[in-house]
Amino acid sequence: MDNQRLLVWALFLMLAWVTWQQWTEDYAPRPAPQPTEVDDPLAEPPDLPEIGSTDIDAPDVMPSVEGQVEAPAPASAPTIRVTTDVFEIDISLEGGTLQGATLLSYPVAKDRPDDLVALLDTDPNRLGLMQTGLRIAGEGAEPNHRAMFTSSRTSYDLASGDEIVVPLTWTDGAGVTVEKRYTFTRGSYAVKVEQTVTNNSDSPWRGAEYAQLQRRSYPVERSMFDVESYSFDGPIIYDGDKSEKLDRDDLIDDGAHTLSTDDGWFGSIQHHFVSAVVPEPGTMQRYSVSVRGNVATASSIGPAVEVAPGASKTFTTTLFVGPKLQEQLEDIDEELKLTVDYGWLHPLSAILFWLLAKSYALVGNWGVAIIMVTILIKLVFYKLTESSGRSMAKMRNLQPRLKALQDRYKDDRQALSQAMMDLYKREKVNPAAGCLPILIQMPFFLAFYWVLLESVEMRQAPFALWITDLSARDPFFILPLIMGGAMFLQQKLNPQIGDPVQMRVMQIMPIIFTAFFAFFPSGLVLYWVTNTVLSIAQQWKINKVVEAEAKAQKGGKKARKNKGE
Repeated sequence: MDNQRLLVWALFLMLAWVTWQQWTEDYAPRPAPQPTEVDDPLAEPPDLPEIGSTDIDAPDVMPSVEGQVEAPAPASAPTIRVTTDVFEIDISLEGGTLQGATLLSYPVAKDRPDDLVALLDTDPNRLGLMQTGLRIAGEGAEPNHRAMFTSSRTSYDLASGDEIVVPLTWTDGAGVTVEKRYTFTRGSYAVKVEQTVTNNSDSPWRGAEYAQLQRRSYPVERSMFDVESYSFDGPIIYDGDKSEKLDRDDLIDDGAHTLSTDDGWFGSIQHHFVSAVVPEPGTMQRYSVSVRGNVATASSIGPAVEVAPGASKTFTTTLFVGPKLQEQLEDIDEELKLTVDYGWLHPLSAILFWLLAKSYALVGNWGVAIIMVTILIKLVFYKLTESSGRSMAKMRNLQPRLKALQDRYKDDRQALSQAMMDLYKREKVNPAAGCLPILIQMPFFLAFYWVLLESVEMRQAPFALWITDLSARDPFFILPLIMGGAMFLQQKLNPQIGDPVQMRVMQIMPIIFTAFFAFFPSGLVLYWVTNTVLSIAQQWKINKVVEAEAKAQKGGKKARKNKGE
């Protein structure tokens, strides 16, 4: 099989692989729901299950959900507005639920700077609630997420400070008091939640902490014209060893996903953003994730703890609601960065992102950082691609002789193949070597794809001129056209051999790639353009060197022949 056939198959394999990843990964899109009918999940508190005396059952907090309402009833309890330098949070006095979170530095679209991303909301169409509380063993009032708390203030503002502490208080009227404190820190999307039980009654208090996350959940609707619709949108859970994205349909068909671990967390991810709950490490938690109607519910509950009369106990949980900033995620839990969905190429993608971040720290432009990393990758594989390039150049020089063989054996394909292989062997040319660079580039291409698609650091990041968002497609399709032209020029530097069908396929490849890349993130197209231009420069240089060597060798043979005569 000659080089052209291998090259064609390599290109088609890459296209097929990308297409397969996009259409078979069970990813849900960012929803754009149409209102229908539903019960308001905050309207009526459900009946909590009966609790045994030796163990705590995870609270079943969701009432019946059958759809969505056109105008959901607002939450009845008063709220506290907390404003920091990164977000605005609404905390309900009913259970201390985080029921509103608006990200101040992240507009929904670059051309709508005042329309900010909201990750938490009571509107069923955009539902997002983060709930914490305590369950008790036995009868009596409990400070769960339906209990009414009190607060001395209705708003807090970080202003010039570095930290805000928001305290809420609950009492059962019999001597047990719970203070729930929320700690917000400058520059951070993490919220530390501490629940301190003070037992001033005459009998022991026995209970367990729990946390719960409710998020809207919708069926999958993808569009090849919107690459971000292929980002996973839904619940994710970490069991101490690996993370798992939980598919909506599987949860509906198979029921709740449950596990127990002392080093886990759970959350809900969407394109570029995450809401996550991280219980205190080292405490055994039971986790459950389920879908009911259009709401996904994930919860954790710890072991029952006894607080003696006159004693107190503090339970700590960390919440995160914001962009997938990997440094902040790692500060909370090393594995929380797995919410950045790089797919099965995560190790390679993580390395590429690290290189990009370091390059960005030097130049302050993500587009320039992409170019720098592309050059670095090219340098790492320079020797390997140089060897391949030399084979391609030699193949180019053999074209007249190969054409003569094709004319001689035009009616005998078997004899033609044998004659070509004999020629390759005599000239020490590997016809398959030209495919090696493409095969090497495929995993880097796919890894770069997920880095550019999933890394919020590059969301709406400008490059230059008309490229104002490297994570979105080129609005004028100029980069894809440049890429197609560069690929066409690259073809001209490579040997044009093979049967007419193969040659025609190769000729339309730049057109196919241009159409395919037109809707990819412009950062990815920038990577491919840079890589192609570097490959052209390298191959042009190699062609000149090989031609010079061939001329020198031919001149030497002629000189030796003349001398022998």
